Amino acid sequence: MRKTLGLTAAAAAATIGAVLAAPAAPAAPASAGAAHRAPARVTGSAEFALPFWPDDDVRAFAFDATAVPYSRPVTGLPTGSPADATGTVRVSHRLAADGVTVRFEAAVDCLITSPGHATLTAVVTRADEPVRDWVGTRVGFSVQDRDRGPDRVGFTWSVSADQNEAGEWGAARVGTCLAPAPFATVTRGGYTVRHADLTPPPDRPRSR
Repeated sequence: MRKTLGLTAAAAAATIGAVLAAPAAPAAPASAGAAHRAPARVTGSAEFALPFWPDDDVRAFAFDATAVPYSRPVTGLPTGSPADATGTVRVSHRLAADGVTVRFEAAVDCLITSPGHATLTAVVTRADEPVRDWVGTRVGFSVQDRDRGPDRVGFTWSVSADQNEAGEWGAARVGTCLAPAPFATVTRGGYTVRHADLTPPPDRPRSR
């Protein structure tokens, strides 16, 4: 398990972090057969430190995300995606210098896992005033659930940027299930990743 949390204010150089209330507890262990069929999931809450921005701030993420394959049909993809997911991400950033905490919440829309790793995205649904303009914006997260040593997390808004046609740099637009590798180390708390392979559409049987 791991403990990681961090965030940075978007376009500007300011850092706007996130620490969130812990998500719901993981489901109780199931039998071997049931576990094999269980959907991918990421749960837990943790604080983390930014390796490139040492300070006294307290940053935290809380995840409660579950894969729900082929549940979000869109134009051009009427069956939805094998990475469709649901759930909530809560972010919190305690700004030590100002004595205030900035928070936002986001609705999970995509989740892909491998053993001990997860990448997920979520669309911001509620945000405190300093990041109120993030509502409706997709953000990405990555999680490394380590057996030994602290967990790790990563997120898009402090390290991802893009250029417009004029060559000007700004915040990058984030697609579903896109996030950098987990670059920040958890200092308190941890995460649990339950891996499940992506599956074919319901109307397309698995090959044998």
